[in-house]
Amino acid sequence: MALSEIYRLDAIPVQSCVLLDTAAEARGFRTAPLVLCFCDACGFIFNTVFVRELVDYASTTEESQHFSGTFNQFAKDLAAEIASLCRLEGKRTLEIGCGKGEFLKELAEQTGTIGLGVDPGFIPERLAVESGHDIAFQREYFDPATVPFSPDFVVCRHTLEHIPDVKTFMADIARAIGQNEGVGLFFETPDVRRVLDEGAFWDIYYEHCSYFTLGSHARLFRAAGMDVTKLYLAYDGQYIIQYAKAAPGVAPLENERDLDDIRRLAAAFPERVSAIRARWTEFVTKRHAAGKSVAIWGGGSKGVSFLTTNGLNEEVSRVIDINPFKQGKFLPGTGHRVCAPEELRDSPPDIVIVMNRIYLNEIGARLEEMGLTPELVAV
Repeated sequence: MALSEIYRLDAIPVQSCVLLDTAAEARGFRTAPLVLCFCDACGFIFNTVFVRELVDYASTTEESQHFSGTFNQFAKDLAAEIASLCRLEGKRTLEIGCGKGEFLKELAEQTGTIGLGVDPGFIPERLAVESGHDIAFQREYFDPATVPFSPDFVVCRHTLEHIPDVKTFMADIARAIGQNEGVGLFFETPDVRRVLDEGAFWDIYYEHCSYFTLGSHARLFRAAGMDVTKLYLAYDGQYIIQYAKAAPGVAPLENERDLDDIRRLAAAFPERVSAIRARWTEFVTKRHAAGKSVAIWGGGSKGVSFLTTNGLNEEVSRVIDINPFKQGKFLPGTGHRVCAPEELRDSPPDIVIVMNRIYLNEIGARLEEMGLTPELVAV
């Protein structure tokens, strides 16, 4: 296995979606180095110095994106797609890394599945479950030994990228499935090809220790004895969507054959990401020096990475987020307070940098409703 280093950061917050009560606590939040290496043989990218014990998902983690209408519609559409492709009524679905449970609830509503969600960060009082939906939750890390049934369908969204030993994780899924052949699997994982191509440093953070392309994602499953049946990119090309079956595989899908392109992008990434970091640092610092008020919209992982990677502090006046559970809390690393959009009325910013371009229209409409017309740009 030939590994090459493609990106290094000396100190970044070990968690970026954690809720912190004071600016001092946020500025003193623990940091650790990140070293991304690329495997030339399979295309897998991972943080070689990741320390699992530094990340506590059972703490005050706030990862939910379901306060966005755009994201909510995406989740509903995904559930509808699963319903159209998989007969789940009365079947048992296991969701690994269910977060706050919103997607499992939606899936149960659309399919009639019997669901179990597993996540150490699940908060029972955050989810209202209507009668007639048979779903339950375990507030713990996934362990096949504690799953009380052999599932007919496995869902895993935005979790694989948090797993350092992905081969062991796949083996654990196989243990949970047991002898139940033909079990369907649905995975949704961030796509690193776009990150490499765009130099998107804001999409690299400590919790994400494993990075996949369409090809490396599928190769992981095929190596675990599973067949990849459907594979594509969604959400403006940001997310890998993969369907698989616990059955011997057939020939790879055409879009799995990406290794030559990924080798080229990985080799070019150090220069590319350096240029993009410099461009955004200059963009912010020039406007700050000219007396402009710069805000960023997005108080999650992208926002934290954008600020801490480039050492931006007072150059950014405010951080905005529509998630009410983030508002009033402080970002790890820089200590920026997270503001509700309504707070902008009292002191409108000159520039708003949107941390995810797919939300540009949604955010633009929100600003227009408030009568605000800042310069609006997206990373």
